[in-house]
Amino acid sequence: MGVIRVKRIYDAAADEDGMRILVDRIWPRGVSRAAARIDRWSKEAAPSHELRRWFSHEPERWTEFKRRYFSELGRTPDAWAPLIQECRKGTVTLLYAASDRSQNNAVALCEYLSANLSLRAESKSS
Repeated sequence: MGVIRVKRIYDAAADEDGMRILVDRIWPRGVSRAAARIDRWSKEAAPSHELRRWFSHEPERWTEFKRRYFSELGRTPDAWAPLIQECRKGTVTLLYAASDRSQNNAVALCEYLSANLSLRAESKSS
């Protein structure tokens, strides 16, 4: 099983990034597609426009944002199942544009994917 990393799209790409997947619904400002060096843009795995607007990167909303986002993801497994498949193959770097490095949708998605990788691994070994 691979490693899931989280990185700002504005940070330089590196060989150890593995599969680079943009997980924002909107293309980041000021980044050309060539400079982004992404392998996939997974808009479907990003939070809904309504949830993104509600969160508005307000730190006090972080816990509730994750709860709502995980609920959205639970209703749309087709949006994140391909990411699980990539994680099983090797290193995946989830890319995001937000300036907050600790409270953003990619960090939350990483947590969600990690939990689902563990659950799936446990159910296979049982």
